[in-house]
Amino acid sequence: MSKAQPKTTEDLFRFLDELGIEHKTKRHAPVFTVAESVALRDEIPGGHTKNLFVKDKKDNYFLLTVEENATVDLKTVHQTIGAAGKVSFGKPEKLMEYLGVIPGAVTAFGAINDTEGKVKIILDEALMQFDTINCHPLSNDQTTSIASKDMLRFMEATGHAPLVLKVTA
Repeated sequence: MSKAQPKTTEDLFRFLDELGIEHKTKRHAPVFTVAESVALRDEIPGGHTKNLFVKDKKDNYFLLTVEENATVDLKTVHQTIGAAGKVSFGKPEKLMEYLGVIPGAVTAFGAINDTEGKVKIILDEALMQFDTINCHPLSNDQTTSIASKDMLRFMEATGHAPLVLKVTA
């Protein structure tokens, strides 16, 4: 039995529409890092995200979605997120397998591809203070804006119970 193909950006938009979640997307040149995406800030208001795909020593996977300028202490965050010991970055193969994205396009919207619930979703509470959250819609050549309350609805609709925790300094 082969694994299903990852969802496309169009699949994501259709899913958001079915949920009645208002979304707005801006196309742009591909950006692979927060530093590369800074030029878009004037064009796209709201909280912009940085995403860390990490795993613990028992191969439990986590997606930490935080505000782009936030700092996450990887030596201590395991205590906050309930990981089995310190965390390290997950391998690109697992990122594709579980969230359907490549490094440089990691996004909270990847939860749509985690149909087996292999990844625990952690949303930083400082990010959730923004009315609007901006994430890549499964590719890094666009940015999609949705309301922070709708991000929670999206996660729940994908079968994830996101944890809103203070994971940044």
